[in-house]
Amino acid sequence: MSIERPRRLRATPALRRLVAQTRLDAADLVLPVFVRDGISEPHPISSMPGVVQHTMDSLVRAAREAVDLGVGGIMVFGVPREEDKDATGSVGLRPDGILNAALTRLRDELGDETVLMSDLCLDEFTDHGHCGVLGQDASGRSVVDNDATLEVYAQMALAQARAGAHVVGPSGMMDGQVRVIREALDGEGFTDIAVLAYTAKYASAAYGPFREAVGSSLQGDRRTYQQDPANRTESLRELRLDLAEGADLVMVKPALPYLDVLADVAAAVDVPVAAYQVSGEYAMIEAAAAQGWLDRDRMVLETLTSIRRAGAQIVLTYYAAHAARLLGGAP
Repeated sequence: MSIERPRRLRATPALRRLVAQTRLDAADLVLPVFVRDGISEPHPISSMPGVVQHTMDSLVRAAREAVDLGVGGIMVFGVPREEDKDATGSVGLRPDGILNAALTRLRDELGDETVLMSDLCLDEFTDHGHCGVLGQDASGRSVVDNDATLEVYAQMALAQARAGAHVVGPSGMMDGQVRVIREALDGEGFTDIAVLAYTAKYASAAYGPFREAVGSSLQGDRRTYQQDPANRTESLRELRLDLAEGADLVMVKPALPYLDVLADVAAAVDVPVAAYQVSGEYAMIEAAAAQGWLDRDRMVLETLTSIRRAGAQIVLTYYAAHAARLLGGAP
C-alpha cells in the first residue's frame, strides 16, 4: 500500500495555485472611505496609518483609483462638522449634508462603474454618538428609542437613494430596520436600490479606531442594540428576520473574531454574504508590521483569504486598494 503524500500538491507555486480551494480577487473587495466636511486637505487618522478623512476632491481620486484597480465597491461614511451634529442626526438627511453630497459627487463622477454603498446610521451625525434617537424607558432611564429611530432611518434611506447610492447599509442594529427601509424605498419607486443588512454586528472592542475616523461623540456604549460577543446562534435569528424583511445581502461584523458566525450565516442563506474587516483588525496588522513582527503584505492577503474561506463573497476592508495591487502584481 502506497504512503499518502499530501505534500505532492504543494511542491511548486503552480501546483499550489492549481489546487487552491479559495481564490481572492479585487472584485470581491469593498473599500470603506471617510469624507469630512470643512477640511481642505486629507486628514490622517492616527490609529489607522495610511487611512485618511478625505476632502471631496481626494475622495473622488481615491474612488477612481479603487475602480481602476478593479475593487468591487466603495462604502461611504460621512464626517460632519461638530456644530452640525444634533440629537436626531438631522444633517444625515440633508441633501447638502456631507454624506449625501459625497454620494452625489461620486455617482456623477463614476456612474455605474462601481457599486456605491452608503452607511445608513445616525452615529456619525448625533451629538450623543448613538446609532439612534434617544428616549426614556418606563423607569426614566435614557435609552435608544428603537421605533422612533426607524422613522429617521426611512427618511435617511430615501435621502441616500436620491443622492445616488446603489446599496444602502443600515448598520444600527435596530429591530425592524430592514423592513422599514425596504418599504420606504419601494414606496418612492426606488425598487432597484439594494439593502445590505448588517445582520450580525457585535458590540466589539475592535471598533475603537473607527470612532476616531468618524469623530464619534459616543457617550456610553452600544451593548443594548449590538450583539453580545458571547452569543453565536442569536445571529441566525437576526438573519431570519433580515431575510424575511427583504435584505438583499447580509453581513457579519467584525470579520476575523467571528469567522464561526460567518460560516454559520454563509451555510444558511442563498443571498450574497459580506464580512467587514473592521478598523481594529486593520490597526492590529499595521501595529505589528510597524514593529517588524510580521510580514504586512502576507498577513493582509492571508486574513482576507481566511474571511473568504469562511464564506464571505464580499469583504469590506481598508486594504481593498492595497490588496488589489498585490493581487495584480503592482508595487
